[in-house]
Amino acid sequence: MSLFSPQALQPGVRKREVFGWAMYDFANSGYTTVVITAVFAAYFVGGVAQGAPWATLAWTAALSLSNAIVMLTMPGLGAYADLRAAKKRLLTLFTAGCVLATAALALVGPGSVALAMVLIVVSNTFYAWGESMTAAFLPELARLESLGKVSGWGWSFGYFGGMLALGLCLAYVMWAQRQGMPASQFVPVTMLITAAIYGSASLVTFALLKERARPNPAALGQGGFKASMKQLQHTFHQARQFRDFMGLLICAVFYQAGVAVAIALAAIYAEQVIGFQQQETMVLIFVLNIAAAAGAFSWGYLQDRIGHKIALASTLLGWIATCVIAALSTTKGDFWYAAVIAGLCMGSSQSAGRAMAGVFAPQRQVAEFYGLWTFAIRLASIVGPLSYGIITWATGGNQRTAILSTSVLFVLGLLLLIPVNMQRGRAAALLADQQMSA
Repeated sequence: MSLFSPQALQPGVRKREVFGWAMYDFANSGYTTVVITAVFAAYFVGGVAQGAPWATLAWTAALSLSNAIVMLTMPGLGAYADLRAAKKRLLTLFTAGCVLATAALALVGPGSVALAMVLIVVSNTFYAWGESMTAAFLPELARLESLGKVSGWGWSFGYFGGMLALGLCLAYVMWAQRQGMPASQFVPVTMLITAAIYGSASLVTFALLKERARPNPAALGQGGFKASMKQLQHTFHQARQFRDFMGLLICAVFYQAGVAVAIALAAIYAEQVIGFQQQETMVLIFVLNIAAAAGAFSWGYLQDRIGHKIALASTLLGWIATCVIAALSTTKGDFWYAAVIAGLCMGSSQSAGRAMAGVFAPQRQVAEFYGLWTFAIRLASIVGPLSYGIITWATGGNQRTAILSTSVLFVLGLLLLIPVNMQRGRAAALLADQQMSA
């Protein structure tokens, strides 16, 4: 059987369409890799905020505000997308917003803390909206028994987009440093590179990906916002029916909070605690992306074979080990071990969660359910980095204590995963589809 077998796809779905969908993961990965993880995060703390004691907390506060906005809006946007068959139109709008805000980060210089925070809030909000909307296409493209591998295809391919953006930025940064340029001159150019890759690569998605959903006739006579809120309210009233999906959301809040710490603070920890230089940090994140791509791809096949729940649980054990190793690391060599394990777990845990959400989502409410999934992920993205920033501030800058505390989030996620029942959750989704068809 081919590694990319068409038998994994829904009837009528062609490989080129899946490639177009995966290209969005390729396009937007540069944003998280360069802006949130490798370059701008450390530049904000050390360059824009000039190493102030509150700098890490300010960075996590900006991310938390954007995530709060996404939390409060994405479930409603998802319901609207389902009722109006507007996933692709909204994805186009969200992409344009993130690309423009990322390019505008080139205007940020030392001392421009307020401008930097506003642009991070705007860009990260649009990024998260787009990430949720593209995930909602997954159940339309992949068969139920192949959700894991197809999700892994997209997620692993996405890391190569992150590596492309980071690789080009790293090459430019090394050249700029040889010319004696300060970070205030070369970091803005990396923002333009990242925005250009995001915008150009996403064009492939919009050219190949189809909007397969059809508008709900009953909703067309109502206002879009009113209809989506009514549908969302109905779903919450059915929460008991979807108890396994709701259990997964609570589990995700904890383990994704830990993942969010790794994404938002890896570069800051590497430079401030371990002593990495900026170009060393970029190489570290580049290798982490290679490990993440391998993890997402291989775990996608594994989770379809052994089950989504067991596959996710195994990655959470890896995350716990990562936090302990990182907290105990005293040399750059020690920290490399933690980074490689984190990379393998990062891609696999995120891909597995996305696939599990697809198993629990009724066909006619897929964007809405991924909106609720995004609600949990963005709540996690507030809890994780903000708690890390508060612990760091409260302990007088002790980031080792903060990273060790992060392991508790993965332990709680693992415990909350235990009662989630995949078969019962899938049966609830099928029942919901039957009720909507009646």
